[in-house]
Amino acid sequence: MLRRIEFASASLLLAGIVLLVGGGSVARGFGWPLIWSVEIAQLMFLWLCVLAIDLAMQDERHFGLSILLDNVPPRLRKLIEGANIVIMIGLLVFLLFYAWKNVILMHPRLDGALQMPGSIFHASMVLGFALLVRTLAAKLIKLTR
Repeated sequence: MLRRIEFASASLLLAGIVLLVGGGSVARGFGWPLIWSVEIAQLMFLWLCVLAIDLAMQDERHFGLSILLDNVPPRLRKLIEGANIVIMIGLLVFLLFYAWKNVILMHPRLDGALQMPGSIFHASMVLGFALLVRTLAAKLIKLTR
C-alpha cells in the first residue's frame, strides 16, 4: 500500500510540474510572468526525485555495480549484499540525524519570491533517507530468509 501511495504521489508531482511549467510558459507568452511557478516546480521536482529514488531502489533498478557480485558464489554473494545493505542503512541513519538538524536550522530561512521556509526544501532529505532505510531494511529481511 505504501508503494502505491509513493507511486501516486510521484505521478501527481510529475503532472503538477508539467502543468506548472506549461502554464508558466503560456502566461509568460501572454506577458503575465508567474515568477513563483519556477520555484514551486523546482520544489516539486526535488520531492519527485526523492520518491523516484526510493521506487527505483524497491524495484532493484537503482544504479549499482554488480561486476564483483556476478563473479562470486551465491552464498558469498548474499553475504556481500547483506553487508552492503547494513553499511548503507548505517550511513543513511547517520545522515538522517544531520538532515533533521538541517531542517530545523533552515526553517527560519525564507527562500524565493514566495518566501517559503527553507525547511520545506530540506525536509525532502529527511523523507528520502527514511524511505530508503525502510526499503533497505525490507531488502535485508528478505535476503536473510
